[in-house]
Formats: sequence, structure tokens, C-alpha cells
Amino acid sequence: MIFQELPLQGAFTIDLEPRRDERGFFSRAFCQKEFAQHGLRTEVAQANLSQNVSRGTLRGMHYQREPFAEVKVVRCVNGSIYDVIIDIRPESHTFRKWLGVELSRDNRRALYVPEGFAHGYQALEDDTEVLYLVSQFYAPAHEAAIRWNDPQFGIRWPLPDPILSPKDAVHPDFAP
Repeated sequence: MIFQELPLQGAFTIDLEPRRDERGFFSRAFCQKEFAQHGLRTEVAQANLSQNVSRGTLRGMHYQREPFAEVKVVRCVNGSIYDVIIDIRPESHTFRKWLGVELSRDNRRALYVPEGFAHGYQALEDDTEVLYLVSQFYAPAHEAAIRWNDPQFGIRWPLPDPILSPKDAVHPDFAP
């Protein structure tokens, strides 16, 4: 795997290193030893799959509060997404900064989302599927979210007029 540190403290993209032959390729998508060598958390409590019927579907910006803050490793396994993270850790030198990366079936890239980040994405194609490895079990009493278009961040989503769930449509603006 090829780990590329991103401008937000603790976030990485992870690309595959495929071994190819006439049948196709084989590659590790997760390895505890390689993650640990880069100082990344290696616990996996759940693997979640999200299917998005329509292009423009936007999910986010979600996170879990302590003591259930979670690391996510996100990979798009069908279609493509614009994946966005926001650093909401007050002690971080990248606090309140965001970035977006394209994850797709074609680039096979993953995004490592550290604890203390809000996360969301917009489907860029119909029938998009996203696989998440998460370090904590889902804790509904500790879930939280930030409005997808909170003006203090100015996230530039690629598609106008997103399709939102009723719940995602009413998340509050960020207040640390």
C-alpha cells in the first residue's frame, strides 16, 4: 500500500500496490502492520457498506463524540464519490480546515479519516457503493453531525442541489 499524508493533520490517502498477471491483480487493502508503521490506528470494530441509488446523493457531515470517536477507512467500491473531511479537533493546527478527494472504483483509493474529523461524501454517479472500516461500534447516543453547507467551512461540493436525507438536511452549523 502507498500512504500519502494529506494537508490535514493525521489524514492519509491509501493507494493499492497491485500485483498483476494475466488473471488481473491482487493487492492488500488493509494491513495492521503497515497502518501501524505510519502511526495509524488499526482497530476495526465494524465494516459498513453504503449504497447510493442516485448521482448527487450527499451523506454527511457525520462523526461520533468521545468516548466513541472513530477512525474511518473509506473506499468507493462501485461508482465514484467526492469524499470530504473537516478537522474539528480544537487542539489541532488544522482545526476547522477541510479537504475533499475523489474516491472511485477506478482509482481504488482509500481515505483514512482520523478521530475528531467530520466526514461526508457526494455520489458522483448513480449506483455508487462505499465501504467503511470503522474503529468503534455505532453509538447512537454519541453520534453528531454538521450541516453539509455550513458557511464557516465553505465546502465546494461538485454537484449542485444534493439529494439529502431529512436527517442530514437539518444538521446544525458547527459549534465547538
